[in-house]
Amino acid sequence: MAEWLTIEVLDAEGFPASLWQHAHGNDLVEAAITHGALYWEWHETRWGVVLELVFPDDEVLERYRALPAVVASLDAVPDRVSGLLVYRGRGGGAGATVPRRPRPKPVAGSAEWPAPEEFRFLAIEHAVTDLTDDGHETPVL
Repeated sequence: MAEWLTIEVLDAEGFPASLWQHAHGNDLVEAAITHGALYWEWHETRWGVVLELVFPDDEVLERYRALPAVVASLDAVPDRVSGLLVYRGRGGGAGATVPRRPRPKPVAGSAEWPAPEEFRFLAIEHAVTDLTDDGHETPVL
């Protein structure tokens, strides 16, 4: 069964993870291919870069992870304290260590419809009249 390994490198202040990828990405991929990787893919995210690797089994994955070139590349990430996530499985979707912006509220639920006004009947007590030439009122029907 294939085993996925995900390496997420987060941006540091003044040092984007993409620069780290340009410096160490080829070494990581070359080591993966020469040590049995079946597939690899880089993703650029809002918060850094993600490398996804697939190995044929757990043993090959662990050998890759212990290679000096891999260890040295991972030791060189921009933020050594909290800028590296290495885990089994596919990843790169959440960016959990990066705060997310609040989503805008949906338009349909953001404001209530105004309450319908009470319908009022207008009672007419007198009919509309016209004035005749002689000044008398005559009802208009």
